[in-house]
Amino acid sequence: MDHVAAVGGAEEEIAARWGGFAEHFDAVGAHAYARIARGVAEDGQVVGLLAQLPAGNKRQPNLLLGAVRYLGGPVESWPGFRAFVLAQWERVRAVVLERLTQTNEARRCAVLLPVLAQLPGPLALLEVGSSAGLCLYPDRYRYRFGGGGWVGPDRSAVGLECAVSGPVPVPERVPQVVWRGGVDLNPLDPGREQDVRWLESLIWPGPEEEARRERLRGAAAVAAAEPAQVVAGDLVQALPELASRVPREATLVVFHSAVAAYLPSAQRDAFVQVVRSLPGHWVSNEGWKVFPWLQGGRPPREGMFTVALDERVVAYAGEHGQEVVWA
Repeated sequence: MDHVAAVGGAEEEIAARWGGFAEHFDAVGAHAYARIARGVAEDGQVVGLLAQLPAGNKRQPNLLLGAVRYLGGPVESWPGFRAFVLAQWERVRAVVLERLTQTNEARRCAVLLPVLAQLPGPLALLEVGSSAGLCLYPDRYRYRFGGGGWVGPDRSAVGLECAVSGPVPVPERVPQVVWRGGVDLNPLDPGREQDVRWLESLIWPGPEEEARRERLRGAAAVAAAEPAQVVAGDLVQALPELASRVPREATLVVFHSAVAAYLPSAQRDAFVQVVRSLPGHWVSNEGWKVFPWLQGGRPPREGMFTVALDERVVAYAGEHGQEVVWA
């Protein structure tokens, strides 16, 4: 009886989660995903399958949607999506269990650049939750803020445009980076076609889909040509050892985007203590509820991230780096 009650509670939680994601998908223009999310929330058979997955991150809507897309399944309509999931559940389940949600949006570097450019160089960048490490190359991309001129290497094939509001300290040049490292539970190889295709599968359908896909491919080529020191492991345990590899003459910058929200609260607290103990600087780009103690952390609009330098809020940002509002 207790088991039945537990399963029922899990199913209710899953349905509510998908219903909440439906609203978010609609808000960002991913209307096909919104229709699918509503369908899942109201479908006991599909919800029942999801309840059989391990609790936590394996039940994330983004993970199931990405798995279906990775397998070539339909994501344009709820009936087609449902039929594919039910018919191909064992294949879908295998991808869900193997993979993680690892959105790796290079345009977030446009949000980080005004912060990084203020720090004394040369810089050593250490990204937590680095995925394929595409955000470890802010000095290899070109930028245009608010319709101004381009900043960065002229020959870069990756151009990142970002709307601005407020006194954003747009830099005149990109910082010098002499070391790059990262830690991730499941690092992806930007030179491996299957890993890049998985990242593509996690891009939401909508008005920016093709532009994001093009940026992803360009950034993956940059990362594959100059591999960073990315290690597999728990971020709390791996961070101190990886930080010890930083060259003495470099300023360590630990940073992360849309990562801490996925950590259990105890692990998040442990991470905060570890990063506070390290030398250098800490740059976070997360939803404001992740670190609620940050003064002024709530952004002007829902759906935006809060950018903080050493636990001081400096800006608010679009979740994919499309805009930055200086605090």
